[in-house]
Amino acid sequence: MRLSKSWVIAAKDFKTFSKKKNIIYSIAAVPFIVAVLIPLVIDFAGQRNGAAGIPEARLVVLLPSFLFFYLILAAYLPTPIASYTIVGEKVEKSLEPLLATPTTDSEILLGKGISAFLPPLGGVFGGAVVFMILMDLVSHGTLGYYYFPNWNTGIVLLLMVPLAVAMSVGANVIISSRVTDVRTGQQLGAFMVAPFAGIYVGGELNIVSLGDTSNLLIISGILLLADLLLLYVARATFRREEILTKWK
Repeated sequence: MRLSKSWVIAAKDFKTFSKKKNIIYSIAAVPFIVAVLIPLVIDFAGQRNGAAGIPEARLVVLLPSFLFFYLILAAYLPTPIASYTIVGEKVEKSLEPLLATPTTDSEILLGKGISAFLPPLGGVFGGAVVFMILMDLVSHGTLGYYYFPNWNTGIVLLLMVPLAVAMSVGANVIISSRVTDVRTGQQLGAFMVAPFAGIYVGGELNIVSLGDTSNLLIISGILLLADLLLLYVARATFRREEILTKWK
């Protein structure tokens, strides 16, 4: 497999995505809105409670759960890009020339994966940095110290978020290669958010401790296994001849 060929494909997709404002806005705006909105809500809730603010014990439980929300974004943000990578280009009649080139299926899939992986990852990282800064400013008075960053933050952002983005990309590329319109691909791909949303709710309800390092590592291991499985399935089910000849 020639990595240079995959980068050429990814660079072409980057140029295409840069012209689609809905994709740019979702990647850039959504993480920033979350980064600002959550600290504002916490600050407002603290003011409603008077001088005592939100109890420290409660705040320490909430903060890891709020950071975990970026895993939900990591699963969601690749959907518009990854859903478009194959079926969108097929609809716009720009996929056939690529599939007709002397590139392997692995090179095409890797190039499509890179183009759908890097922009959402950058958006999540940028939003998370803003969130941690604002959240520290809001919570410092209650905790007496800056909660972010910490070791668990590193696990979530540097390990779990890339794995979640990769899982979403893998699933959406598989879906995009099997459906025949972009909207269907995006609707099916959005279901990747469900397991992360469930874990997030569990953290908010204190059913699952998202501030526990062991739990985060277990979830990371599950994500890694899911990524490897999706990689195998994507490689096994991608059929360029079928896409070229049977899609209408």
